[in-house]
This record gives sequence, C-alpha cells and structure tokens, in this order.
Amino acid sequence: MVVMQNNKLVIYATAMLLIVALLVPILAMGHVRLNEAEAALQVMDYATAADSFSRAAELLPWRGDLWEQAGLAASKQRDYPKAIMLLQRAPDLSEEGWLALGYSYYLSGDLQSAQVAFETGIDKYSSARAYGGLAQLFRARKEWRSELNALQDQLRLQEDVRARYRLGLLLTVLAPEEALPQLKLAASEDAQFDPAVNTLQAALKDASGVSNVSRRMVMVGRALGLVHEWELSMSAFEKARDLDAENAEAWAWLGEAQQQTGLDGREALDRAVSLDHTSATVRALRGLYWNRQGNYEQMLAEYLLAAGYDPNNPAWQASIGDAYIKLGDLVSALDSYQHATDLAPEDSTYWRLLALFCAENGVHVQDVGLPAAQKAVEIAPSDPLALDALGFLYFSTGRFANAEQTLKSVLELSPGYLPAHIHIAMNYLTQGDRAAAFSELTLVRDADEGGPNGRLAEQLLKQYFP
Repeated sequence: MVVMQNNKLVIYATAMLLIVALLVPILAMGHVRLNEAEAALQVMDYATAADSFSRAAELLPWRGDLWEQAGLAASKQRDYPKAIMLLQRAPDLSEEGWLALGYSYYLSGDLQSAQVAFETGIDKYSSARAYGGLAQLFRARKEWRSELNALQDQLRLQEDVRARYRLGLLLTVLAPEEALPQLKLAASEDAQFDPAVNTLQAALKDASGVSNVSRRMVMVGRALGLVHEWELSMSAFEKARDLDAENAEAWAWLGEAQQQTGLDGREALDRAVSLDHTSATVRALRGLYWNRQGNYEQMLAEYLLAAGYDPNNPAWQASIGDAYIKLGDLVSALDSYQHATDLAPEDSTYWRLLALFCAENGVHVQDVGLPAAQKAVEIAPSDPLALDALGFLYFSTGRFANAEQTLKSVLELSPGYLPAHIHIAMNYLTQGDRAAAFSELTLVRDADEGGPNGRLAEQLLKQYFP
C-alpha cells in the first residue's frame, strides 16, 4: 500500500513537472507577445499591436484586459470588424472600451448595436463622451430631439464647445427662443464660431419680429443654410411647410435644401410655383435648380421672371448675366451686370462681379472691367474679395507690379482666401518667377483638394509644371 501511495506521488509530481515544463514556455511567449504589443503601440503600429495583444491574451488567459487592449488597437487601425470581435471577447470593458465598441459599430453602419454600446458605457461610467457618441448617432439618424437630449446630458457632465454650438443649432429649429444663449456661449469660448453665430443671431432677431410662425421658420432655415447646416435647414423648411401648406417660399426653400443634401427637389419647387407663380424668390430658386441641371435656357427664363416681379433687385440681374454667359451671349451678359451696378451703385459686390466678368471673358477689360474693380475697392477698401478682383484686373491689363502689390495686400488681410493665391501665382508665372508660382499653386491644391480652387490649381500645375 505504501508502494502504491509512493507511486501516486511520483505520478503526481511528474505530472506537475510536465505541466510546469509546458507552462513556462507558454508564459514566456505570452510576455514576449505582450512586450511586442506595447512596443508596437509606442510607434503607433496598431495592426501589429492588435495581433500581439490578442496572441498574448490567448497565452495568458487570466489577463482578460488584453482583449480590450487588442480591440482598442484595432479600432485605432480603423479595422472596425476586428475591433468589435476583440472587444466582445473582453470579460469587462473600461469606459474607453465601451466607447471604442460603440464607435466601431457606428462606423461599421450598425447603429442599433452602437446605441446599445454607448448606453451601456453611460450606465456603467456616466460617460460624457458616450453621450457625445449617442448624439453623433442620433444626428446620423436625423433624430434631432434625441440628439438634443444627448448633447444636454453630455454638457451636464463636461463642457465641450462644439457640443455647445451644435446644441444651439438644434435649438434654432426646436426651440428658437432658447438658441441664442447657447450660440453666444459657444462663440465666447471659440472665435471660429463668431461668423456663423452672428448670421444666426441676426436671423433670429429678425424672425422674432414676424408674427407668422411659418414665415419665421423659413427665415431660420435660410440662416441655417447660410452657415452650411442644410440638414437642419431642411427640417426648418419642413416645419414651415407643415405649419402652413400654402407657404410657397417654404416649399421653394425646401426644394433648395433637398438639392443641397443630395435630393432632387423638383417636386417641392413645382409645388411652390403652383402656389405663387409671381414670387421672385420662388422663380430665383427654380433658376438655381435649372442651372444645376445644365438647362440654361430655362435658368434664364426663371431669372427674367424674377427680375420682372422684383425689378429693383440687383441679384436677379447678376444671375441673368450668369445665364447669358452660359448661353454664350456675352453682349447681353455685360448689359445685365451693368444693370446690376445701376440698381446698386453703392454695393461693391456688383462692381466686383462686373469686373470679374470682363476679365474672365476678355470683354471691355480696360475701359469697363478695371474701372469697375477700382470702384468696388473705393466702396469697400478692406474687402478681400474686392481687392482680389482689382489685383486680377491689374494682371489682366498687364499692370503686373500693381497686381502683385494688390494681391499681397489681400493675402495679408485674408491668408486663407485661395483665389488670391491663384491670381498671384498667375502673375508670378507671367513674370517668370516659377518657384513662387509653384509654391502658391501647391498651397491651393493641398488646401482645397477636390474643391474648385484645388482643381484649378491642379490644372495650372499640370500645364506649367508637367
């Protein structure tokens, strides 16, 4: 019996030795993988970090936290399906982990699972950032009231100027009387919001004096469009339409907002003209529609009607001029631009448009275009757009020294005004300064990649620097 017991002890000891012998290299390899993962994180090699953390987690099964680390690395690598798979294997997640899981679902298009992840993170950690994720999700769904509630909860826990500004935008549609304090606070914290807040403040002030609620909402929607918030703008116009289904301008502006957000808009515009065919605004917005469709005859017809119904508005004359250019009738275009300056002789905008028309089309550049540009600057001497037009007209009339001096003054006033960079590059090319021209054009190309100025800069670079 003693022999049997001794044999059992020997077998047990041998088994333990075998287990230890097997575990030691496994543990060692697990720590090697862990060290690899941490080293990869240091150099932001997130793909390697994700793989190494997951291998370490397999080799060190009591380290459940390593699955989260692997998932976080995969999310930083933007491999969201992999991040989801790894994070789901973690026995528990930190606040950061729930955020990563929520955004991984969100960026994979699974909004329902993203909502569950964000809400779980909120339940466990009362996370301001998770409320921010929820707000982003509700924004994608266009669930404005839910987005507003999420933003309010986010701001209750942590100040965030962008969230504050977004809250103000939502309130312009959902509760206009509450919007301005939020917008002003955002602008006081970050000056980049000043121009948009000033635009919205003016619109809210004007709207407050209008008794018709539908018309007030149209004014709010137009302001949101001016600050490039077309999704919210469309909601404002829909609200205006619902408040008064006979409001032709609400329908017309709804059509414009639909186009701005990738929809056709034709049905709403047709409804608008059926309600009020003599509205200059309705006709002008239909003119924009036909312009985008490339139907310039119909564009011209709409703007001629707008000018007939509202003959003292110079904007319609400028748009008529644009239509004539696209139809190849430069004589009529020149007449329309000059008519616009007659209607608004103290507005630099129309003198500038006349000057640019002359320069870009080679029409009366010396005797009409240059004086028009000079008049625009006389009216608005600190306006970068007017100064840029003058610089371009100097260039177009061979006054290269004057052009360079004027365009440099534009860039001192407004370094980010890209057309001036293009115009001064053209001036440099004419004078043989290729290095300076190349520098200006590459700046524009990189700053506006895919945009109109960027495309023009790219075209000039290919032409002059093949």
